[in-house]
Amino acid sequence: MLDRELREAVRIARHAGGIVLDVYATDFSVAYKTKSDPVTEADTRANTYIVEQLRNAFPADGVVAEETEDKSDGLRGGRCWFVDPLDGTKEFIAKNGEFAVMLGLAIDGVSTLGVVYQPDRDKLYAGVVGGVAYLEERGERREMVVTDVDDPRKLELVVSRSHRSKRIDEVMRKLGITRETRSGSVGLKIGLIAEQRADLYVHMSDKSSQWDACGPEAVLKAAGGRFSDLGGHAYQYGGTDMRNNRGILACNAAAYDAVLPVVREVARRVGLIERE
Repeated sequence: MLDRELREAVRIARHAGGIVLDVYATDFSVAYKTKSDPVTEADTRANTYIVEQLRNAFPADGVVAEETEDKSDGLRGGRCWFVDPLDGTKEFIAKNGEFAVMLGLAIDGVSTLGVVYQPDRDKLYAGVVGGVAYLEERGERREMVVTDVDDPRKLELVVSRSHRSKRIDEVMRKLGITRETRSGSVGLKIGLIAEQRADLYVHMSDKSSQWDACGPEAVLKAAGGRFSDLGGHAYQYGGTDMRNNRGILACNAAAYDAVLPVVREVARRVGLIERE
């Protein structure tokens, strides 16, 4: 059940979170990889530490990390770690605490193990697909299982705090959803579903990457949830294109089949997925 891998991933994520908080406490500067893609010293320092630790602990595994330029390990197959050293950099810059360190292990392209750590609250989500998902918070650990709400009108939708898409309003209207929660990091949104504080997340955009998804997917699936692209297809990790071009749908299992057709139709209309 990948016990050693999970222990190491938790240890590495926690220490990387300490590195992130060290920078968080300073008057740090912000650079931009692109106009809307900021990066800080916290991203790069945590990235260097995580990659080094994973390569030392699992020398035969591939490692693909957001702030590491060489991502050729994603072509190897077998076991590969996908790392986002600071998911929610905009939230980090805004100093609202809603950012996370994320590690995911894919085996033969399938998300299998995940850790999402929110250092500002010392809150850690972890899971192994086929095993258990758990939350560690305030020194206590508890297992997580998603809700069994199956009526779309009763779902709690979690949306982005910093870049909420107007396309979500159409999804909400068509499904009859009236309740929403705002959060920063993708990983933290998925964590809210895993711990029953939300039921659904729809990323109606092609602006995310495999390191945004691999760890959170494993956590959610270990908690009994569903995770796919907006067309309902499973994610395959690796390859030459690391972008999640077809968006993200994360949901409890009970409502997934009712939600998917609506999400898929909206995604088709806006050109995120093709008709099949």
